Amino acid sequence: MKASKQSQQERREGARSELKDTAYEIFIGILSLLSIVNIVLVYALADDEAMRIVLNVMNGLFSLIFLGDFIYRITTAKSASTYFFRSFGWADLLASLPFPQLKILRVFRLVRVARLLRDIGARTVLRTLLSDRADSALMTLLLMGVFVLQFGSLAILAAEDGVEGANITSASDALWYTVVTISTVGYGDQYPVSEAGRLIGVLIIIVGVGIFGTFTGYLANAFLGSRSDDDSETDAAGAQADDVAEEDSAPARGVAGGATSGAVAAGMRAGGADDPDDDARDERVRELLGQSEAALAELRELLAARS
Repeated sequence: MKASKQSQQERREGARSELKDTAYEIFIGILSLLSIVNIVLVYALADDEAMRIVLNVMNGLFSLIFLGDFIYRITTAKSASTYFFRSFGWADLLASLPFPQLKILRVFRLVRVARLLRDIGARTVLRTLLSDRADSALMTLLLMGVFVLQFGSLAILAAEDGVEGANITSASDALWYTVVTISTVGYGDQYPVSEAGRLIGVLIIIVGVGIFGTFTGYLANAFLGSRSDDDSETDAAGAQADDVAEEDSAPARGVAGGATSGAVAAGMRAGGADDPDDDARDERVRELLGQSEAALAELRELLAARS
């Protein structure tokens, strides 16, 4: 029993060290699943040239994302050779290449993500996603953009197919229309003419507004968070400098106070002697006191200038 718990704990620690980011791993896992679905759709829609081109374009985009993921993992791994040979890094690399025969190797990436999330546990995954809402929102945003780009293009092609006066008739038309609609630019050079196509366009517009609104909020949070951190560091540095100045000024005040006390004592000793010139002694005392006060003020100015 104890050995089983220890083994389970070791698996969790190993998964945490291999896991890059929970939201990122889920994002890569869903993209891997979608890319595998696209392989099936390419063969299922072999008779429709336009839809097949859309799927191939999306698969090319996935290849770039997965190649970046491979570079990221191998450069951040504790041991590049262990990742490449024992954690199926070679499969990640081959699956990232733009060859249809190798895309099935993306199953290894999907299996690894599922294994990592399983070893960590569902509660830990959920808690991490809730605590790191900014990254979770960003990954969700990117995932929604990918889904809308692919399925929005396929849907608008299907809705406009064979409709009289349709101007979205090719893969490039569908992809262009979806991109400019998601970005809420809407040039107007491509537009749906069928009722179903217009309904799809409305849905793409609504999702696009949500995507870019969320993205704007994420950027604002990132910039304001960095500024708040800088302000906190500046305030902390200022407080530390004030403490140093206070500590440095304390000995100076003691020196000046000692000088003042010495001057007063000298005056008192002079007053105790048999000297008929009392006015001269009082003048000397006032002169010494004035010098000590001037020295104290100068010390304070020097310390303030240094801080």
